[in-house]
Amino acid sequence: MTTCTNRIARDPKCCGGEPTIRGTRVTVRAILASLAEGDRPEEIVEAFPSLCLDDVRAVIAFAAAKACDEFPRQMCS
Repeated sequence: MTTCTNRIARDPKCCGGEPTIRGTRVTVRAILASLAEGDRPEEIVEAFPSLCLDDVRAVIAFAAAKACDEFPRQMCS
């Protein structure tokens, strides 16, 4: 199982410290924006050849974890 922690990094020297896919300059925000626009994960991987489907899944998991941080615990159970 892929976890977001081994695929997503934050480096103040890369992309202003925004979360990115480890080893790339592809931001979590860019992937989430593509998903929000209706792109399928396969289309995102095609658009960003340095990514794989597990990277997109990690971004979804990362966003879900961050969303739970923003809401009361019982809403995320």
